[in-house]
Amino acid sequence: MTGKKLRDIMTTDCATVTLKDNVYEAAVKMKQEDTGFIPVVDGKKLIGVITDRDLVIRGYAAKIEGSGAIKDVMSDKVVSVSPETTVEEAAKVMAKEQIRRLPVVENGELVGIVSIGDLAVRDKFEDEAGEALSVISEKHKETVKTV
Repeated sequence: MTGKKLRDIMTTDCATVTLKDNVYEAAVKMKQEDTGFIPVVDGKKLIGVITDRDLVIRGYAAKIEGSGAIKDVMSDKVVSVSPETTVEEAAKVMAKEQIRRLPVVENGELVGIVSIGDLAVRDKFEDEAGEALSVISEKHKETVKTV
């Protein structure tokens, strides 16, 4: 039996930023879109991602001003998958890589994003999504230090 493909469940209407945007503009876009994750593109080519955590750790905590360059705070080592990836495969990648959102790329171009939530809304794959989130959450707990 062939599993459901990401093409069938991914979000295709993705907010993006470019290297011409600055840190402040990325933060504003996150607020407008109510997201903590935005792909960085050159045209349609995926070249990185920026998260709310990136803004805090690499931006604010490093005293980079709002006019600072996106390239100074973005992650350029991005794990991505194709639209033909199955939901099961995506859940395994997300668990292994400790990520909650996965860019979907075709011929080098961003075509969508799939999140743990996208996986969870598919009844058949709730276990895979739950397991991936559990692994991610456990790793996060290990890295959080109490004061």
